[in-house]
Amino acid sequence: MVNSAGVPFFCELGTNKIGRIDPATLAITEYPLPDGARPRRIAATGGGIIWYTDYARGYLGRLDPESGEVREWPSPAGRNAAPYGMAATHDGNVWYSETGVEPNTIVRFDPGTERFTSWPVPSGGGVIRHMVATPGGNLFIACSGVNRVGVVRVE
Repeated sequence: MVNSAGVPFFCELGTNKIGRIDPATLAITEYPLPDGARPRRIAATGGGIIWYTDYARGYLGRLDPESGEVREWPSPAGRNAAPYGMAATHDGNVWYSETGVEPNTIVRFDPGTERFTSWPVPSGGGVIRHMVATPGGNLFIACSGVNRVGVVRVE
């Protein structure tokens, strides 16, 4: 994922780290996450904040690359939520899928209120590995397990 300043960030799969690449020098900076964390996907919101889904422990996490501060919230479906695909919309909300529940759910997290809202995916979802926000604030979801692409209309 490339943030609004053109800086690439990435999950270090199988570890508890998120990495950043300096575009000028190609130097890599690693940001440690809590023990046991396994980030699967990342998204960015205003102020350079990086969000991640912790697939292994069922958490949504927030990394401030400037300070290195990390905060986490348990996903609504709990430890077995298996949060995966995610995106951030222009209004600052963070969206992700819980793939460990049937049907999969789409979850919205409002950073201002720190509240979650969840909806079931009508097709079941299978495993939603990828999610993309549109300029209009809607979401496209890749429902890998049921061979479909879905649209989440945000009103």
